[in-house]
Amino acid sequence: MDGSGDGIPSEKNETDLSDSRNQHSGIVNGTVLDQSGAVMVGARVRLAAKGSDKEVHSGSNGQFSFADVAPGPFQLTITSAGFNSHVFSGALEAGQAYLVPPIVLTVTRNRTEVWVKIRSADVAEAQLHEQEQQRVFGVIPNFYVSYIHEAAPLSSKQKFRLALKSTTDPFTSVGVAILAGAEQAADAFEGYGQGAQGYAKRFAASYADVATGTFIGSAALPSLLKQDPRYFYRGTGSVRSRLLYSMASPFFCKGDNRRWQPNYSNVIGAFASGAISYLYYPSTDRKGIGLLVTNTAIRLAETSFEGVLQEFVIPHLTPRYRKRSRQNAVSGPRPSATHP
Repeated sequence: MDGSGDGIPSEKNETDLSDSRNQHSGIVNGTVLDQSGAVMVGARVRLAAKGSDKEVHSGSNGQFSFADVAPGPFQLTITSAGFNSHVFSGALEAGQAYLVPPIVLTVTRNRTEVWVKIRSADVAEAQLHEQEQQRVFGVIPNFYVSYIHEAAPLSSKQKFRLALKSTTDPFTSVGVAILAGAEQAADAFEGYGQGAQGYAKRFAASYADVATGTFIGSAALPSLLKQDPRYFYRGTGSVRSRLLYSMASPFFCKGDNRRWQPNYSNVIGAFASGAISYLYYPSTDRKGIGLLVTNTAIRLAETSFEGVLQEFVIPHLTPRYRKRSRQNAVSGPRPSATHP
């Protein structure tokens, strides 16, 4: 037997040893720091690699180590209470001691969500303030129309405030003065007579009609019945549908629940105002229920005609509405209101 080959591995043995080394596992280690650079003790470090899923905690020096890690890709997930998690991926070669770059965990920022609930009354107040600036030609008050389709309902206090503002506005007196002058010229309610005294009586009666009608039909009853005394501008749809909508305004209204319903406040208010007029109209004109029916019918007809003007004419003569329309053209169209 030839001893010259004793102790010398064959070519096959060398190949087997090489294959064995390729299968050797490696080591993955590293250090966990906080954002100030100080070592973090007790951070949870999880290793996910081929055929293994291990977990350790960083030691007193912030270091961690995983032995017997199979060659190939691996992923580390580092977490700690009060800090944002961190993920690191790498690839380990056979027999390699892989040193992970320092892992820095950042402090979790506390996120506080603040929900601000705006009271409906506050929204209504802001919208009402805007309404009180509405004037046709910048002069004639136009307080009882809302160009906001889903306006917040008014409180009783706000309804009475709007009635007071409307009846005490200087231009209301101007309108009443013109009406009284027309009645005097036509010798309407002749029991008042002519001259300054007759004109004063007609003025007082007309103003009383406005005041009682406004406070009863647009403040007291709407507060009691929870109805909205305003006209809600529609502005969309066919001319016919808008015409019917506006003409029906004396008989339909929005409730404080924002649903359409019969306008009991306006109809009953018109009758109540007509009944009260018996106290100050000339006795010669107080024949049966004729005056009551006449005044009620006139008031309802006026409200219907005013609705038509509000829908088709007045918005284009109201500077604040034109300004809002230009703003809407930029921000987008308003949703259309549902009508009865």
